[in-house]
Amino acid sequence: MIEKVLVADRGEISIRIIRSLKELGIKSVAVYSEADRDALNVLLADEAVCIGPADIKESYLKFSSILSAAEITGAGAIHPGYSPLSENLEFAEACQKSGIVFIGTGVDTMSLMADKIAAKREANRSGIPVVPGSDTALVDDREALSVAESLGFPVILKAVGGGGGRGVKVVPEKVDFLDSFHNAKREAQDYLKNPGIYVEKYLDKARHIEFQIVADMEGNVIHLGHRDCTIQRRYQKIIEESPSPVVERELSEEMGEAAVKFARSVNYSNLGTVEFLVTDGGEYFFSEMNTRIQVEHTVTEMVTGIDVAKWQIMLAFGERLGLSQEDVQYKGHSLECRITAEDPFRFTPSSGVITRYIPPGGPGVRVDSAIFSGAYVNPYYDPLIVKLITLSRDRDGAIKRMSRALSEFHIEGIETTIPLFKKIMKDPEFIDGYRDIRFLNKYI
Repeated sequence: MIEKVLVADRGEISIRIIRSLKELGIKSVAVYSEADRDALNVLLADEAVCIGPADIKESYLKFSSILSAAEITGAGAIHPGYSPLSENLEFAEACQKSGIVFIGTGVDTMSLMADKIAAKREANRSGIPVVPGSDTALVDDREALSVAESLGFPVILKAVGGGGGRGVKVVPEKVDFLDSFHNAKREAQDYLKNPGIYVEKYLDKARHIEFQIVADMEGNVIHLGHRDCTIQRRYQKIIEESPSPVVERELSEEMGEAAVKFARSVNYSNLGTVEFLVTDGGEYFFSEMNTRIQVEHTVTEMVTGIDVAKWQIMLAFGERLGLSQEDVQYKGHSLECRITAEDPFRFTPSSGVITRYIPPGGPGVRVDSAIFSGAYVNPYYDPLIVKLITLSRDRDGAIKRMSRALSEFHIEGIETTIPLFKKIMKDPEFIDGYRDIRFLNKYI
């Protein structure tokens, strides 16, 4: 097994990975920008290397600096966390050319999954339902409009190489289409360097249900159940739970089998997440597959007792999957709230020194955090600062435990979204199971 791994991400996920490496007896290397010099991952890692200034393009996204840090420290592998590098084909190929293990799926599979249209085509070939939409990347606005008209409005525009909500626009009516298409194309080019857009029928009352895939290099594939990620803001998840409050066991089992079938069809290895949209009537449609560890892997760990982060590392080093589908048992209900450094209702960024930090505790409460009293939350990066996760026997218990944990959580010096989550946990619609992705609109 590799003796040293460089963790090419920041924040709470870098700490999660460093802890897994320690338990596996593997040394860790943290990388940091000048703005993150005093970050917790820098203190916890065995070694740390500064890779550049605060500008993310000149530090965390700069291939040459990260690869040089790996070479200098003798790291035999790089874990990209869930940073943009985690699904960056060029970076994975650069690692491969440098003789460094990239902790993730293979480059061929990553290339296929990065093309959202190609992934849908593969799902269709496997007999898995897909959302009706265009089967090629579109850059011509009139051609795209013709596709939208054939599907019928509302439609949704998505970047072919997309992720993180970039290049995604819902278009309710024809009159809005051309402006939305131009904006989506520009955003896709600016952030993803690929202006290609595809058009799908918009399922306005669908739920976002995803399955955690775990696969080794010998073709053994299982899933670890599903997560409901329906509550989102600007196509970014803010609350996740497992299991879903509305997906029945029979449907979950059918979708899980479809997810495994799809993973096998593309010779998938390592961790991955197959995402579906599920309608009120119980129809499900393949949406995409993400080839990284997800922010919300924690709720899966809570209900299965399986260390997902640790398995990702072992699988990348050729470990055989020592679990069968029958070995996966689910216990209880888990919720996760993504607490960010933002105004809780206007979502404007907040930065500064944490003057007081008192996290909650007690049975069934987990806090994945990168902050502490005296830490500086800088304005340069993603605002996620803490993941608060609860586990209880059932959903009602998990909600009550989350509500209690939020009431105990004290973060001062910056604004956070804790007040928003306190309101949501008391919301009758949330407690009742809510309906679709529009739930959060009432709070914005």
